[in-house]
Formats: sequence, C-alpha cells, structure tokens
Amino acid sequence: MSRKEESNPITLGIPVYEGVDLLDVTGPFEMFSWAAQSTGLRPLILSEDGGPVVSGNHVRFHAQASFAEKPDLDVLWVPGGLPDALKTIMCDPNSRYLAYLRQIAEKAKWVCSVCEGALLLARAGLLNGHCATTHWAFAGCLEKFTEVKVVSGHPRFVVSGNRLTGGGISSGLDESLELLRLLYGKKVTLSVQKTTQYFPRPPVHGRIPREVPDCMIDWQNCG
Repeated sequence: MSRKEESNPITLGIPVYEGVDLLDVTGPFEMFSWAAQSTGLRPLILSEDGGPVVSGNHVRFHAQASFAEKPDLDVLWVPGGLPDALKTIMCDPNSRYLAYLRQIAEKAKWVCSVCEGALLLARAGLLNGHCATTHWAFAGCLEKFTEVKVVSGHPRFVVSGNRLTGGGISSGLDESLELLRLLYGKKVTLSVQKTTQYFPRPPVHGRIPREVPDCMIDWQNCG
C-alpha cells in the first residue's frame, strides 16, 4: 500500500434495503474486500437505520452502519432488488433512500449501480445526461427516463463520466473489477481476479432475448 493510499483511503458504501438482490451486494463486496487488503479501500454495507435487512431470496444479513453515520462516501454502489421493493422506494416522494443517494452523489468520486439499481439512480435524477445499462429485463423501465441514454446491446457495464452502471446481477462481478481498475489500476485488479478465481466458463450459453419485456414497475402511477 502506498503512503497516498494510507492517508487517503477510499470509502465505498452499498446502501441496502428490504428485498435487495443478494448477489448485487455480496458479489461485489467480496471483490472489494480482497482489494481492501492491499489498497486501503473501505467497503461498507449500509442500511437506513443501521439494522439488518432481508434480501429478495430471504437471506437476512447485517449492515455495518446507518445512512446517518456515513453522510459522505467516496464511492456509491447501488444494488438492484425485487420489483415491489423498487416500486416502494420509487413511489415514495419522501424516500430517505433516494434522498441519501442524492446526498452522497454530490461529492462522490464514483456513483455506481448494478442491475435494477440503475432505476433507483435514475429516479433520483442521478443518471440524467449519462449513458447507462441495467438488467436486460428492465431496460424498458430505464428507457422511460428520457434524460438517460440506455446503451444498446446489453453490455456488462457502462462508464459515463463518473457514473458506472452494470447489467443484471452477475454483471456486478465484472463491474466491480472495472471499478477497481479505475481506482487502483490493472495490477490490483488482476490480483483480485486471480484470488477470487474469476475466470468464467459457464457450462451453458444462453442468449438475451431480442425483445425486452414492458416495464413491470409502474412507479408513474403510484397508488
């Protein structure tokens, strides 16, 4: 670790909520944690009140701090979640979650999302004027935000200014490596890839449908 990294550690926060996608949180957190051993990166899982949350697949896990305890972050990483969980946040005009995203984004070096987390960033107005991607099944939802340019072809991740958005769920692993490359360079990133043995060769090779479904989150008609 360099003296600069020791004196200027980077704090990365993952704000979670009820119904969050587990892999959107834990996969990238694993990557960031391995990088932390050599860089001074400080990854944290945050919840509104600092208490535990239950993921969309019913896994209960603990946060490490509340939003109030971390009013500033260097990197914001927003995970996706169940459609009903997203709608609850997006339909709330006084959402503390969206308010926290806006608060952090004002000073953050990087504002990131994976999977449907892009919808939360878009709802908070934080992707306006940027190119972005999301889970292929929710691309139609992201397209409803007319000030966001949805990149065609369903890339694993997209960099646009200081915005980094990822595709669906497992894309968060590729995206987290890209963030580490942007923050610390190739050497650190290759070390994390090697340590986690992330050399994917899946036993099946499906295809993303040509036609994505209509948006299944009707936040424009909340009631």
